[in-house]
Amino acid sequence: VMGVANEKSIAWGIAAAVAAQGAEIAFSYQMEGFGKRLKPLADSFGSTLLIECDVAADGAVESLFNQLAKDWPQIDFVVHALAYSDKAELKGAYLDTSRDNFINTMMVSAYSFTEVARAARPMMPAGGALLTLSYIGAQRITPNYNVMGLAKASLEANTRFLAASLGKDNIRVNAISAGPIKTLAASGVKNFRKMLSQHSKRAPLGRTVTADEVGNVAAFLCSDYASGVTGEITYVDAGFNISAMPLDELEE
Repeated sequence: VMGVANEKSIAWGIAAAVAAQGAEIAFSYQMEGFGKRLKPLADSFGSTLLIECDVAADGAVESLFNQLAKDWPQIDFVVHALAYSDKAELKGAYLDTSRDNFINTMMVSAYSFTEVARAARPMMPAGGALLTLSYIGAQRITPNYNVMGLAKASLEANTRFLAASLGKDNIRVNAISAGPIKTLAASGVKNFRKMLSQHSKRAPLGRTVTADEVGNVAAFLCSDYASGVTGEITYVDAGFNISAMPLDELEE
């Protein structure tokens, strides 16, 4: 599982869900500070495999899986829950996105999934599952999301192309498009509380979703129960993606 920042992370909700189904989990973290926060969480699952991996660094992903292979020659699934963009450039107009931030955002948020797939492939000789996380900003203009929307759109296309590349190896590749959840990553989005409110007004279930709910769907997609599912973007957003406007306005 790559990308757990703290106990409120969607990645942690996924880790908890797969662990509840009996999975043994190894974790990667971006830098030492994240590793210190992650260790007590990993300890709660009895997990001792914590490996540093800054996917922005050349060769870091390959090194991660080489280290992992020393303990686990084979793996069943990988969860890629990684994204980054300069917080300052998520405000204002997308038109003002800088070249450097565009490249960095795409590298960490989209291309790293390709690197992960390439490095994980030899460790899945009998097949497996790769899973990443998207957001509806990949498909629709979202305020204060800017270049991250383009990165998520690339990530969703990435999911489909990787599914085509790895299908012959019985490796399934899917993504979950989760509704907004209060996480460390979400704190970088301006007016995030207003986004939560608007989401609840439009979603047919009349609420947002939890990391645990995303985790449960992730556990399904990583398991043999989803053996016939690949290349899909699965929405876990209380139905927000199907609604064109707040439902109470339709009833007036």
